[in-house]
Amino acid sequence: MLGIARDPLEHTSMYERGSDDSEDSDGEGGLGNVSRVIIRPPGQSGKAKRGHLCFDAAFETGNLGKAELVGEFEYDLFLRPDTCNPRFRFWFNFTVDNVKQDQRVLFNIVNISKSRNLFNSGLTPLVKSSSRPKWQRLSKRQVFFYRSAMHQGHYVLSFGFNFDKEEDVYMFALASPYSYSRLQSYLNVIDARQGNEKRFTRCVLIKSLQNRNVDLLTIDQVTHSQRTTNRLERSFIRVIVILCRSHSSEAPASHVCQGLIEFLVGNHPIAHVLRENFVFKIVPMVNPDGVFLGNNRCNLMGQDMNRNWHVASEFTQPELHAIRNVLKELDNSDTYQIDFVIDLHANSSMHGCFIYGNTYEDVYRYERHLVFPRLFASNAKDYVAEHTMFNADERKAGSLRRYCCERLSDTVNAYTLEVSMAGHYLRDGKTVALYNEDGYHRVGRNVARTLLQYYRFINVLPVPLVSEMRLQGGGKRGRGRPRTHHSRSRSRTRYEVKPRAKTTRCHAPISYTNLSICYDSTGGVGGGGVSSDEGGFSPTRPLTIAPGSSTFSGCRNYRRAATAASCGHDQYSELSSRHKRVTRAREREREREREREHTIESMGVCVPPKPYLSIIDLNQLTRGSLKLKSSSFDS
Repeated sequence: MLGIARDPLEHTSMYERGSDDSEDSDGEGGLGNVSRVIIRPPGQSGKAKRGHLCFDAAFETGNLGKAELVGEFEYDLFLRPDTCNPRFRFWFNFTVDNVKQDQRVLFNIVNISKSRNLFNSGLTPLVKSSSRPKWQRLSKRQVFFYRSAMHQGHYVLSFGFNFDKEEDVYMFALASPYSYSRLQSYLNVIDARQGNEKRFTRCVLIKSLQNRNVDLLTIDQVTHSQRTTNRLERSFIRVIVILCRSHSSEAPASHVCQGLIEFLVGNHPIAHVLRENFVFKIVPMVNPDGVFLGNNRCNLMGQDMNRNWHVASEFTQPELHAIRNVLKELDNSDTYQIDFVIDLHANSSMHGCFIYGNTYEDVYRYERHLVFPRLFASNAKDYVAEHTMFNADERKAGSLRRYCCERLSDTVNAYTLEVSMAGHYLRDGKTVALYNEDGYHRVGRNVARTLLQYYRFINVLPVPLVSEMRLQGGGKRGRGRPRTHHSRSRSRTRYEVKPRAKTTRCHAPISYTNLSICYDSTGGVGGGGVSSDEGGFSPTRPLTIAPGSSTFSGCRNYRRAATAASCGHDQYSELSSRHKRVTRAREREREREREREHTIESMGVCVPPKPYLSIIDLNQLTRGSLKLKSSSFDS
């Protein structure tokens, strides 16, 4: 039955399995996440032995629909689709235990729905264990992504692994998970850490369909009494809105958002300036239900949270409906003005970080819209300008940036900031440096630095003087660095420049050679030795003319003088007669030139002298000798 479409979750194992599930599993054949499913070889039953792998994904952010043994060491794994939407199958996160030491296995994820990805360009699954809690990427030599004829032509992700410790529980994931519980713990920590100085406020914007909190952070210190006068001068307060985790599988976006929050509530001078002048509205997790369930893109109702902003309902997408009301309220306010709406996402098909923007019919608005991406590209070394795109695609009409472009004021700049799940290219353009959590945090800090640079660029914030920046930087380094990091003290006399001793100076003569060549046939023999330089600046050089030769040979006459005397006159008779004719013609031309010059002088016209060329020995040249030579020319 080759021509019939089959269910991607259909059983493809070479071993036939009974209809009833084992006593050690909970719904192995269902479409939900597997829960403590033990895979036994065919013909075995009873208590599981060491080496019979136990798969589990019944936890927060977990995703694994089914596991099957298809060979002695090979397993086919099926991802669970998003709830109420079978289209999206890409995120996976599951654990494996009950392993045997040095057991080698091959896992095949056989129903990935996204064929355009980076699995063949550096993206590999992550793994950690109970004894090694830090996430590590698998080697590229153990990961393969291909189209398999054994799986009805579906794309298959295969990776091999060797279990080295029997007691450990191993966890595999597409990216470093960032769960709803982790976000709540982080917000509780920074809320308790700020103490009496309230740098931000936290509130619950709305409850999700499964009664989870959608938190809203407001970071600002503009409302303090000492900033009231500046607010009246500006007549409005600039607001920057940051949204994150619309798609539940894009965990790297949450790491970027955490890096931005940590920077803004920290003690850095840039954060202090931003808090005192602007208001940040941050929603760190727009889709908490999808994150908790382990979905790829959708919420509990199976709807893509970044394609329904224009049709959001309080019954199906209460999170989007509440955020949209906040945006409208800020946009219509007389006190606030929204400058930026930035939606943070993670990308699984391109390297680096980049920005998606909008296009506008107003040229001035479009040019203003291009400023922030260009400034961000100068601050972020991992920014890829080739992936940056500005469009008004109808297929993206329900995205946040398209909604803000059409429904909010003209002063709003809406962007989608994408960061790769894999890594970014280095300067050579070939080597890929994979991201970790610190790398994603750095992207968030670069966003804050770019915002400061943007407001200085449009003259909202003053640009500090270079002297002030040096004093602030030097004082901070002197106080912050420990004593062991200071450089060694050195003697200052080592760098002092001693005065040069006074010595007597004399002018060195200039050695030069005149390059003028005399073309007069008479030369220095009875012809007066007239030089070719009619200005008379070059000294006359007497020439010794060999018998039977001419001066057209230039300096070579000296070399041929000895040999020319021994030559007979008959040998050069024809050449001598031709030379006489040419000589007479030149004499007639020279006479006409003299007559022309005499006529010009009688008319009172000043003709500048012809230039001359000299070779000067620069080794013997000094300032005084150059003045002597120039004075001799002038005289």
